[in-house]
Amino acid sequence: MAQFEKEIVQAVLIADNNAWNFKPLSDEGSTALLPLVNVRMIDYALMALNRSGVEEVFVYTSLYRSSIREHIRAGIATDAAWSFKMTVHVIGDEGCRCFGDAMRDLDNKALIRGNFILLGADTVTNADLRPVLEQHKRQAKFDKGTAATLVFKECANNVRTGNELLIAVDRRNDRLHYHQRQRSHHIPLDVFQDNSCVALYHNLLDPQIAIGSLSMLSLFNDNFDFQTRDDFVRGLLINEELLDSRIYVALLPAAQYAHKVNNWPAYQLVSRDIINRWAYPFVPDIGLYKLQQQYVFHKDNIYKSPEAHVSKVALLQNVVIQAGSHVDSGSVISDSVIGANCRIGKKCRLTNAFLMADVTVMDNCTLEHCVVGNGAIINEDCDVSAGCVLGAKSVLPAKTTLAKTLITRSPNRRRSEDEVAVELESIGPYAYIVSDLMTGDPEDSEGEDLLPQQPLSIPKMGDLLAPLDDNSYCSDFSEDDEDASRAVTPLPDDTNIFLGEVIDSLTRGFREKSNPDFLVLEINSSRYAYNMSLKEVNFNVVKAVFGMQSIVEPANNNVLVAINAAFKQLGPVVSNYIKSEDAMMDCLKALEDVYEENHLVREKISQIVHYLYDKDFVSESAIQAWFEQLDEEEHAHLRKSLAKLVAWLDQSSEEDDDDDEEDDD
Repeated sequence: MAQFEKEIVQAVLIADNNAWNFKPLSDEGSTALLPLVNVRMIDYALMALNRSGVEEVFVYTSLYRSSIREHIRAGIATDAAWSFKMTVHVIGDEGCRCFGDAMRDLDNKALIRGNFILLGADTVTNADLRPVLEQHKRQAKFDKGTAATLVFKECANNVRTGNELLIAVDRRNDRLHYHQRQRSHHIPLDVFQDNSCVALYHNLLDPQIAIGSLSMLSLFNDNFDFQTRDDFVRGLLINEELLDSRIYVALLPAAQYAHKVNNWPAYQLVSRDIINRWAYPFVPDIGLYKLQQQYVFHKDNIYKSPEAHVSKVALLQNVVIQAGSHVDSGSVISDSVIGANCRIGKKCRLTNAFLMADVTVMDNCTLEHCVVGNGAIINEDCDVSAGCVLGAKSVLPAKTTLAKTLITRSPNRRRSEDEVAVELESIGPYAYIVSDLMTGDPEDSEGEDLLPQQPLSIPKMGDLLAPLDDNSYCSDFSEDDEDASRAVTPLPDDTNIFLGEVIDSLTRGFREKSNPDFLVLEINSSRYAYNMSLKEVNFNVVKAVFGMQSIVEPANNNVLVAINAAFKQLGPVVSNYIKSEDAMMDCLKALEDVYEENHLVREKISQIVHYLYDKDFVSESAIQAWFEQLDEEEHAHLRKSLAKLVAWLDQSSEEDDDDDEEDDD
């Protein structure tokens, strides 16, 4: 009789995402519990699963497990909308450090009994995933090697949040043949040679939704180099025949909404979409967490709780004000979200401001494009703008002006109990600037200031995010469309594509602290794919390190700290290529290009070359030979900047020679 038992629809919800992108708030609690238009992000994901007929959910978390478990218990106790007809379990392992570890742990626990829906706690979607699940099951009957079906959504607007990608799909069976984040646009020729009917999609968003087979979990267990979902996709596409596994694709209908909230620009964009009712029924005036109406919907997308006190206040457009909040007269608010029990003083101006619960804003303050954590206090006459984030319970002194700054309440930061706390710059008793100087290892600092292990990037939140390229397209290519394919914008040359892929690999490895050996394997794979010479690889690896966003736009413009952090993590990768004197010359020639492209590097070029010398990436003789090759007219400024360093090296070399002569005597 077991064969007639109904298959339970299961789902896995990954709660530990984007801890880096949401600092300092992610240091104070789980990003899954971060409010989005006054509703926790995990509640949007649970509601999406409930609407898709899921009966059993496993919320996987290794960080802040107790707080997530308490939130789930509270939701069940208060009859949260997602708690009906759905069982929710909170599981996890403290040793889990990445998505791949979570998948391997799930396989070892044997909790998943069949096909399942895989979702991130930071995904907001109103899509009904049942048709996609059925499509996956049908495909699995025809192809026993079906590992997963990835769900994508066509871009609804021309803004970039980092979730855009390019894919190549077989039009006959929706099988995925190519997958690339939108940085480079190189598609191997064999994708077209081996498949007669291929569709290219250049205008897709990846909301991180997938339907997985049981084999998906076992593939992670068999391949420990699968650390992220992209590793899994890339590994299967490269080794389809070896692993005997394939990936398929499903596109959501135009009327369905899906977006991943994995950084502050995406947070702002999705907040606007919810307020503008693009994610219906996930709108503020419909109770999502509690089955009761919390807001009254007014024109111009004004959502105001009946229990909020707003008198003689100009609410312009796209404003949400939760119960218990009080706004004094003369204030102007637009495109903002106000949490519960906030108090805003007189003559304040809020634009694109996101206030969590219990925030106090005193009189005559201006808040633009910023996020303010729970219980924070902003005193009189403050100006907070340009992507600032204030941590929970921080207190901003009166008449403070901030831009592109992260603020926390604590005077020191540490990522774990094993690391030494680092003192932060203070602007008040309960307000400290979180910069790149967050952690360090005194044993490696050799007497210098404590150095970071990873940099913090200041979030950029503006009225308009960077637009997509004008050549965005969704084109179908087949044997009959050869002439049409020639009209597409030409692709970059192989060297630029290789450089882009190396930057992507190093950036991801830097943030995730990947094993340097894995990064070397990735770079070598790209090298063979684009037929790069060793000289080109040496040059571009160094250029890629300096091309990472953390160095191009370092926090507080402190490029030396950012470079130190990068080489501290990625030094073994660079050392793998920069071994000989010729390779050192390639390294320094790459630095020439970086010098021309990055004004922060230009200002500190002498210190940077000295740093590379101190850390044994380049030798004294290589620096001297490079300096001699620099043209006196074309590189006059660079030669002038390096003159003192080269003179010091010459003097040190002469002193060493003198010492050797004395020893001989």
